[in-house]
Amino acid sequence: MDSSTSQIIVAVLGIGGTLASALLTQRRADRARARELEHARQLQQDEREYATRQAQLEARRTCYATLSAGTRDVANVMTKVLHALERGEVSEDLRSELDRARRDHRLRHAEAQMVLPDTVMPAASTANRHLGDLYGLLMRLDKGTAEQGETLGTAWESMNKLWAPLWKMRHLMRVDLGITAPEQDP
Repeated sequence: MDSSTSQIIVAVLGIGGTLASALLTQRRADRARARELEHARQLQQDEREYATRQAQLEARRTCYATLSAGTRDVANVMTKVLHALERGEVSEDLRSELDRARRDHRLRHAEAQMVLPDTVMPAASTANRHLGDLYGLLMRLDKGTAEQGETLGTAWESMNKLWAPLWKMRHLMRVDLGITAPEQDP
């Protein structure tokens, strides 16, 4: 091989190496950009999922606070009615207050049914059923249409039995929010 052929081969190899090097560098840069884009997409997806979870948690927390306040409100008004029944002094204002508290609770419970997870719903339904039963008993006692065995004593017993389902419901809500450990007794 003569020197001019060698020089041509060296030049071709040099140019080929330079071109190959540029192509490889470009390819690596493209791959790095693709990885960066995928990483950015994954971060955005993670951020969206986190924001969604936080919004759902906040919606449940608001729902739980509203439902808990509503159940406590109606239970407190029912206690007032029981005391008034004992004294024979149930006023129209107290009846209206009880009806308002019951309506508000029913609305809150209906809204909660769309948000409550399956772990909390049975306890909320049980508490709601106890509140409804006690409301009916109070109305019958107030109107003088109590059924056999329904007395102020049975109303007080029913009132005292109401607190266990309310505490159970609140406990499950707190567990769902991560505030209380599941194994802790309510």
